[in-house]
Amino acid sequence: MIRMLSVLRNQVRAFWKDEKGIGTLEMILIIVVILIIALIFKDQLKDLVTRLFNNVNTRSDEFINSK
Repeated sequence: MIRMLSVLRNQVRAFWKDEKGIGTLEMILIIVVILIIALIFKDQLKDLVTRLFNNVNTRSDEFINSK
C-alpha cells in the first residue's frame, strides 16, 4: 500500500511539473475570460457596435452626396 502511494505521489509531482501544455492552458483561460467579459457587457457592446455602424453609414452617405 505504501509503495502504491509513493508511486502515485511521484506521478502527481511529475504531472504538476510538466509544462508541455501550459501554452494551451493559458490560451484557453484567456479565451474564457474574454467570453465572460463579453457576456457581462453584452448589451453595452451591442450598443457600441450599432452606434459605430450608424456613424459609418451616415458619414459614407455624406461623402456620396457631396460628390
